[in-house]
Amino acid sequence: MELRDFHFLLSPEGSERLEQLTETPITPQNHLALASQLRQEVTSGQAHALLETAMLRQRAEEKFSRAAQMFFTRPALEQASSEIVSAHRSARYAAAGFDCVADLGCSVGGDALNLAAGTHVIGVDRDRLRLRMARENVSVYGREDHFQPLLADLRELPPLGVDALFFDPGRRDERGRRLTSVHDYRPPLSLLDGWLPVVPHAGVKVSPGVDYAELPEGAEVEFISASGEVKEAVFWFGALNGGVARRATLLPSGDTLTTADDTGEQVPVTRPGDYLYEPDGAVIRAHLVEALAQRLGAAKIDEEIAYLTADRAQPTPFARCFAVDEAMPFQLKRLRHELRRRGVGRVTVKKRGSPLEPETLQRRLRLEGETHATLFLTHVQGEPYVLIGREYGGEGARTNTPENG
Repeated sequence: MELRDFHFLLSPEGSERLEQLTETPITPQNHLALASQLRQEVTSGQAHALLETAMLRQRAEEKFSRAAQMFFTRPALEQASSEIVSAHRSARYAAAGFDCVADLGCSVGGDALNLAAGTHVIGVDRDRLRLRMARENVSVYGREDHFQPLLADLRELPPLGVDALFFDPGRRDERGRRLTSVHDYRPPLSLLDGWLPVVPHAGVKVSPGVDYAELPEGAEVEFISASGEVKEAVFWFGALNGGVARRATLLPSGDTLTTADDTGEQVPVTRPGDYLYEPDGAVIRAHLVEALAQRLGAAKIDEEIAYLTADRAQPTPFARCFAVDEAMPFQLKRLRHELRRRGVGRVTVKKRGSPLEPETLQRRLRLEGETHATLFLTHVQGEPYVLIGREYGGEGARTNTPENG
């Protein structure tokens, strides 16, 4: 999208056309017809801007409560945190009471709109279009008086005289491929070497799959999960550091588990008991499975596998709980016989530590029956095993995430 076409979207004519389009579900079936009609009424660039914005607003509804009034580019929307995650992060800045925060790489303002709820924000980006969109998006939330856009290249910008910073570097290359190392981010995390001595209070958004070898010394690392899906990780520095090495946070509940919850007690490794716990991905990424096991009085079923087991179900938001009906060494023929004996015709297959693909197993089982079961392809004390279970809906069941089996 060109800047002049974005300005058209803000004009009375563009706003009216965009409002009409936003109310129309855009599908593969009607996309071509809508595009052809628009090109007869406005320029090609304006038609593209109208249609692209309308489509992105529809996609953004999963992330932003006011998406129908906002502006995006496709890459910016893909990288943007959801509103619930952004608000969670911004709460740390608000609690610290900073007067001014620099949002480095603010893009279309997905974080600035929440940061600006509690402090003055300087949004820095080298893309003029995204910065212009950021100003509009912050205005949608009524916080434009607390937002100052700054067009600059972070690789050339000296540290600003602000109280704190939030840094959201690009994590894809020119072809849209994910960048796995923090050293390859755009710009790389080495940018902080010049900023942190001047602005020591900082939050840095990174991929949740970040390599532990690249974790900065002395920073808190928070892994954030929303509705059961790990969304991102954040490095916290200075006054924003909560005083722990690692943290797993679940949204929307806000439940958190940290390295301070790890008592250091040895977690035993045993055969599966009556219940199996599947820890949230944030707990696994934060290496807090042992801390959760200690809290639950649970054991591991294998030293290398992130499943926990116990003979008694206990309530926890940090894991899904399953009742174990059968646990046996994996043999396809024996498994098929057991499932048919139980009248199981549908299965959800989960795996950890098994090379067998769930789709392959489902085809080979050739089931007929009326009931449903969950299969866990895993290892038990080093041996290939399969567990037959079902979601436990009793007191120990997880209540803050929907069924995703």
